[in-house]
Amino acid sequence: MTMQLPAEALQRARALLARGGRRLLGLAGPPGAGKSTVAALLLAELGDQAQIVPMDGFHLAQAELERLGRAGRKGAPDTFDAAGFVSLLQRLRTPVPGETVYAPEFRREIEEPIAGALAVPPELPLLIVEGNYLLLENGAWAGVRPLLDECWHVAVDQDQRLAQLIARHQRHGRSAEDARAWALGNDEPNARLVEAAAGRADWQLRWPLAA
Repeated sequence: MTMQLPAEALQRARALLARGGRRLLGLAGPPGAGKSTVAALLLAELGDQAQIVPMDGFHLAQAELERLGRAGRKGAPDTFDAAGFVSLLQRLRTPVPGETVYAPEFRREIEEPIAGALAVPPELPLLIVEGNYLLLENGAWAGVRPLLDECWHVAVDQDQRLAQLIARHQRHGRSAEDARAWALGNDEPNARLVEAAAGRADWQLRWPLAA
């Protein structure tokens, strides 16, 4: 199945670019909704005018999750450095001429964040900020939404989302049984939090369109 962006998605992204200066576009949605796919398709259309900056780079390291007793809930809001993420967005919001900002990236093959993995040059006009919790109103997460020029909620059929999520967990080493158990037991409470905040989005991107 070939995935296609809704026409309005590209129109909205180009409208942000037309406003000039540095713009931040948020893509929020529950685990498995296809946020990364939407971001990649936007990037393919916009080319060197855009760059993806994922929230997942702010996962706490596995050793720290184990120290805190949160390893069994990895992916929940309190297993990220939300305040650090907000600080990064503040720097990205107001680029300094000649200053490259370095952002972290989460590497699924090792299940760990890598600091300084993404270089964001100051002249780049559009940053696509992708992650589950961009619309939350609790704690440090509340500081995210005001820093985004626009934020979309990526919505997908529940059965399809779960199937995609389970398949992703399997690709990264879980058995079929463990992947399903993690998706239903760990990811679903997080998905409900994300969906409860969906009303704060500027636009609901219904997904996917197939060709």
